Amino acid sequence: MIYMIDLSVAISSLKLRNPTLLASGIIGTSPSLLLRVFKAGAGGVVTKSFTREPKEGYATPIIISVKCGFINAVGLTNPGIKGVLEIVKPLREKKVPIVVSIAGSSVEEFVELATVAEKAGANALELNLSCPHAEKRGIEIGMDSEAVSRIVEEVKSSVKIPVFVKLGLMDNIINIASVAEESGADAIVLINTIKAMYIDIWVKKPVLSNKIGGLSGPSIHPIAVRVIYEVYKKVNIPIIGVGGVDSWESAVEMILAGASAVQLGSALVYKDYSIFNEICNGIKEYMIKNGFRKIYDFVGLAHDA
Repeated sequence: MIYMIDLSVAISSLKLRNPTLLASGIIGTSPSLLLRVFKAGAGGVVTKSFTREPKEGYATPIIISVKCGFINAVGLTNPGIKGVLEIVKPLREKKVPIVVSIAGSSVEEFVELATVAEKAGANALELNLSCPHAEKRGIEIGMDSEAVSRIVEEVKSSVKIPVFVKLGLMDNIINIASVAEESGADAIVLINTIKAMYIDIWVKKPVLSNKIGGLSGPSIHPIAVRVIYEVYKKVNIPIIGVGGVDSWESAVEMILAGASAVQLGSALVYKDYSIFNEICNGIKEYMIKNGFRKIYDFVGLAHDA
């Protein structure tokens, strides 16, 4: 029997041709490179996190390869709020679904950034409430339920495009995800990198200039799957999974846990852009073998086991 397979998904009003997205912070702020990712097969792209003022980030070294993935402490390097239009406009002209990631240190900053991104043509916003190495703009905000509630409510009341909330690993993540939903979030993105460090035993010092960075890659995938699985049971809005996705199997695992879409990050460091098509083809074959016609046929299916 020939199945008509539909890989498209919708996260609120964000329409994607397939459930894969480029994760924030991987390719910088080059519209041409982001366009290449889309042409290579991604369903959409997420920009680097923009802040109000330009940020140079931390001094090198900012990333190191470890046995289980990568540790990075870039420091939210970006051209500031004025760079949003420069990256969004050319991508919208090419009809690339684009999610603009924003990181503020106050409610007012988030609202200002959100408004600018919407006017520039963003299809959706990703509120970065989870960077493990950005002082006053990271996970400490995401751990504060009152701060999360205020930021989400104020941003939602200021824009009409979907608002996604990206959370990092923390003890109260299920509660914070529920708070984000109650405050109006259209989706939850799970998870960001995890605080980590690498020490050179011969130099006897941490390698990264910031000392502490965020661990990404295959090592955090089982953790991300667990978090998605637990949050899925508590919220009714879509979940976008991120963390160590480097194959169609790891993408399917997240979907079975409850994700409606997945983001790829570290995998692009050791695989080329063709990984998006590779994953989508693998998902399609999996769907054919299991009799699924749409992605939604197996979102969260592991909960029925």
